[in-house]
Amino acid sequence: MQNKRCRKVSYSTLIATALLFVITCKAQINTDRTWSVYKADESSSNYSPLNQITTTNVSQLQHAWTFTMHDKPAGSQPGKSECNPIIVDGILYATSANQWGYAVDAATGKQLWSFEALKGKKGTEVNRGLTYWENGNDKRILMSANNFLFALNAKTGKPISTFGKNGKVDLKVGLRDADKDFYVSSTSPGIIYKNLIIMGCRVPDTYGAQPGFIRAYNCTTGKLVWTFHTVPYPGEPGYETWPPEAYKTVGGVNNWAGMSIDSKRGMVFLALGSASYDFFGKDRKGSNLYANCVLALDAATGKHIWHYQTVHHDMWDYDLPAPPALVTINRNGKQTDAVAQITKQGFVFVFNRETGESLFPIEERKVPASNLPGEEASPTQPFPLKPKPFARQFITEADLTNYSPADHNSLINKFRSMRYEGLYTPPDLKGTLQLPGTRGGGEWGGAAFDPATNLFYIKSNDAPDLITIVKGTKQASTEQVTATSQLETIDRHARPDQFVNSTGYKTWKDPSGNPAITAPWGTLNALNLATGEYEWQIPLGNDSLRQEKDAPETGQEGKAGPVVTAGGLIFISGTEDKKLRALDKATGKLLWKTVLPAQANATACTYQVNGKQYVALSVGGTTENLSGFIMAFALP
Repeated sequence: MQNKRCRKVSYSTLIATALLFVITCKAQINTDRTWSVYKADESSSNYSPLNQITTTNVSQLQHAWTFTMHDKPAGSQPGKSECNPIIVDGILYATSANQWGYAVDAATGKQLWSFEALKGKKGTEVNRGLTYWENGNDKRILMSANNFLFALNAKTGKPISTFGKNGKVDLKVGLRDADKDFYVSSTSPGIIYKNLIIMGCRVPDTYGAQPGFIRAYNCTTGKLVWTFHTVPYPGEPGYETWPPEAYKTVGGVNNWAGMSIDSKRGMVFLALGSASYDFFGKDRKGSNLYANCVLALDAATGKHIWHYQTVHHDMWDYDLPAPPALVTINRNGKQTDAVAQITKQGFVFVFNRETGESLFPIEERKVPASNLPGEEASPTQPFPLKPKPFARQFITEADLTNYSPADHNSLINKFRSMRYEGLYTPPDLKGTLQLPGTRGGGEWGGAAFDPATNLFYIKSNDAPDLITIVKGTKQASTEQVTATSQLETIDRHARPDQFVNSTGYKTWKDPSGNPAITAPWGTLNALNLATGEYEWQIPLGNDSLRQEKDAPETGQEGKAGPVVTAGGLIFISGTEDKKLRALDKATGKLLWKTVLPAQANATACTYQVNGKQYVALSVGGTTENLSGFIMAFALP
């Protein structure tokens, strides 16, 4: 009798243990998916609920593993990796600067597979990540390289032949001039809604470029399901904001920065770029919808729901640089689902997620008129009255640096020679100072939102540009061409009645190479989205050679965004001093830092495997290893 009872107890214990094991495994799988989407989640929050690494123990953080890539051919320039890795069930997936795909063990850094998308051809070097999708046992990685979208078996890295044509879809198909030779790629990964992957794209900023239509593909077959015309066709809303034939010739208006999804509402939110050509709009008179818009679409159909245009008739390349962050704000005891959008100009726009109504007042203010022949600048631009700008928007001669009398005089003379009337000073034949410049203000690393505090953490640059307007037939110098991206430089095929900017995308410096304006040159900002007020603002990064004695750190330019955690921390890299930092999210106080082998021009991620929390990030290449690394850190 006792033996039977013992067997009964043992059997019950066995069942209970099995159930506990199942529950634990399920919890472990869920924990292992806290960073399974680009920028953490479908809300693009850059937030992690993990709290093993805290303000009290982060000082003990140490190197855990390094995965070294070897996919760039000898003689290449070191890669500039911008990938934000994703982690699914203990496997870290990432892309390299040369557009290879990788899967590695997230606990050890051991390679599981690699995928060479371009078969020996050179990648475009701008690739910020990839996308995971599953349906039962069908688990896929969707990644892009040049003009193709690939579907890979997540376990093996092999192309899935039934997707598109032999495992890939040509992203040219479905654009305006699909039968012609033109450049298109997808630099930021698509986002999943049910069985769809919704894709933006990158197109050149030159005359004659393609428009960046938004498209959704079936994750199983690769079939194109819907298209949204970002430059509207006749009969579509927004068509009246362009010249009648513009839809045949105008390009740009693309989503290169990524997007976010509200799955419950079935809405996808996009941050759109400027229309081409960026700095002269004679051929695109009007406000130019949906350029520079926060755009909400029905994720299943691509149908327009609402939009808000942050710049009318853009002439400064003020693309929206980061995905709209989907946030839930606690205001006066009421929860409000909202969309927060940072801009290159240093503004933060905050909208009701369902209606697009602004949560703070916005004022249309008069701005300067253009002097360029045929150009018609918008008479007004929108200025949020709250929150205040997180970046400098105006300088005087007192803000110019003085590293030597000769350098200072050169800056003074240049400043006085240019047209400058503050934000939205139009490009001009005499030259124009642009602040913030084409790289912000806000950058593609985006912001991080802490749902426990309403705080929105924003990395900002203070980087002025000089706009030099020349006739379209004038050739740029070799120095000007090599100093800027080949896709974003002077268009050599512009007509004589068109103008181009020959010195864009280059921070203004004095003749000796010093910054033209005084520090800080980069900041990290903690904004309370409930009140519209900043809790703190600090310089981020340090140029030790130019830091004055007993002065604060200089701050530096950087494109990577912050990561905020439930453990009370902010992790951020991207500055030119090659450091990864951990800060107290409540105060901005530095708690830990490490020097990386190269600049980590990418937003970090944090995840948990086998009960251990890691912080990982992509790091650029060096002269010793051109392809770059993925590095992970953890507690002892």
